[in-house]
Amino acid sequence: MTGSASPISLTGKKVLVTGGTRGIGGAITVAMAEAGADVVACYRRGGPHLAALERKLADTPGKHHLVRADVTSSTDVAALMTACGERFDVLDVLVNNAGIISHVPFAALSIEEWNRVVNTNLTSVFSVVQAALPLLSANSSIISIGSGSALVGLSLRAHYTATKSGLLGLSRSIARELGPKGIRANVISPGVIQTERKLDQAVIDRYEGMTAVGRLGRPEEIANVAVFLASDLSSYITGANIDATGGI
Repeated sequence: MTGSASPISLTGKKVLVTGGTRGIGGAITVAMAEAGADVVACYRRGGPHLAALERKLADTPGKHHLVRADVTSSTDVAALMTACGERFDVLDVLVNNAGIISHVPFAALSIEEWNRVVNTNLTSVFSVVQAALPLLSANSSIISIGSGSALVGLSLRAHYTATKSGLLGLSRSIARELGPKGIRANVISPGVIQTERKLDQAVIDRYEGMTAVGRLGRPEEIANVAVFLASDLSSYITGANIDATGGI
């Protein structure tokens, strides 16, 4: 995970990133901080990546905090908002990045696994946004991380693609309802992104061949889009789905 100074300034903005310590989420956390924002990033499980992120944030100006929270738990979500309120008073940007994926044939997909993925990828966004409403400032930005698969579907991932499609409808409804309060809501839909998760070379070759740019995406390329949507430069963009798939 690497970042670079952003030409867009988020100085003074207060940001919450769920699932914000590794992969795309970690890149977003770093990019927001490097753009001048104060950032709270939550995570469900610890690991060596936390220490690396803490070191990175310690070297980045601003007030940054890592908070353990399971966004599928109403108790944890309430505690997360209390932590944000104690540190920042308000939130200007909310990034919904926490999510999971599994690969299961539709005929074998259990209701338990369906609920696990739906609760993490979709219901948690409802819960976090609703709980954050008292903290969201005027002209705030809600950014949810979707998937390019939402509009095409994927074999073995009916539950996953259903959540990402649902995220589009949820975000657009939020944009409609909260727009008069100055709150914007948008979705970024990444393609295949090369994170620290290892991919087989055959998978890499296949997906690279499907993209217009001939390569996989980088986490910081999704983070750059998030920084733009967090900034006042995107003040007239809401209810949008930003395709970031490399032309897959």
